[in-house]
Amino acid sequence: MTNKKYYYAVWRRKLTTATIRLYDKWTGSITVVKPNGKEMTLTEYFGGNTHMAEKATMPLDVLGDGANRKFDAVIEIKWGGLGGQADAIKLAFARALLEWDNSVRATLKPYWLLKRDPRVKERKKFGRLKARKAPHRSKR
Repeated sequence: MTNKKYYYAVWRRKLTTATIRLYDKWTGSITVVKPNGKEMTLTEYFGGNTHMAEKATMPLDVLGDGANRKFDAVIEIKWGGLGGQADAIKLAFARALLEWDNSVRATLKPYWLLKRDPRVKERKKFGRLKARKAPHRSKR
């Protein structure tokens, strides 16, 4: 797939980074490449969590018109948990679709597919057990 034209996007959510290459007018396959180089389909990657695979391809579903069969996608995923990875893939798909055709912005915007979710884990403070949890204090 290296010699085909593609649309590229990178997106982040929590600790996760998703890099997507969207190839135009091919078979409709979505391949996930793990950091160790292993390739698998999106449904295999998320295992039994089909709702996460659906969440990741939401921008294609929003466009309709069989948009999920218009593209081949190669996704490189790093770090984070499955929830953050699904969100990062979803937003990377939206960004790549904007690169493909900027007129889809009006379709994607009402679904909040163009904004980064800024929530991340709060750092641990010194003297605390976690970010906010204090050690137990005995009264006597």
